[in-house]
Amino acid sequence: MKTKPSKSYDKLIENNKEWAASVVKDDPEFFSRLSNVQKPEFLWIGCSDSRVPADRITGTQPGEIFVHRNIANMVIHTDMNLLAVLEYAVDHLEVSHILVCGHYGCGGVKAAMSRHNFDLINKWIRNIKDVYRMHRETIDFQTKPEERLNKLIELNVEEQVMNLAKTSIIQKSWKNKKSPEIHGWVYSLEDGLIKEVCRMTYQDHLDPLYEFDDL
Repeated sequence: MKTKPSKSYDKLIENNKEWAASVVKDDPEFFSRLSNVQKPEFLWIGCSDSRVPADRITGTQPGEIFVHRNIANMVIHTDMNLLAVLEYAVDHLEVSHILVCGHYGCGGVKAAMSRHNFDLINKWIRNIKDVYRMHRETIDFQTKPEERLNKLIELNVEEQVMNLAKTSIIQKSWKNKKSPEIHGWVYSLEDGLIKEVCRMTYQDHLDPLYEFDDL
């Protein structure tokens, strides 16, 4: 019988075996502890970009961060996937912090700044175009294209933090538990460092139009 040619995904299985063995060698009880409880302190809402892994860039271990990722780290009020993750993280896991993390040079944000037709993707990045429209003067004040892109990336993160605060899920938790804190971060691919661009807590207030009074 001929040996099947090695596939790239076969290497992932081998890597997994080596990783699991090394973990057990260093900590024999690791997987038994991990399988019995999930109590993360953080919810990570990040970009799907493969260069921005939540655990690697924060130095955290499995079980410490509950993760949701999508193109350009968006919080859209009709995205049931995001809302289900948010409700589970806030109401059941009772996370203390939500981290909305974008990254400089984000392709999704760059696409939203263009007039190119991306077909289905247009429907997603339209939400980023709205952020651009709302902050056009601030963004266009930047002199270089890269600076304009990175300014929109920061403003987009701030807008997604605000979108979280607009949800009844967050407002109810703020009213009853005074948590979680919401942090807006931007990660740099060039030096690996995270910059905090904004933060919101239960003490912050929205435009009354977005605040629910019957929670």
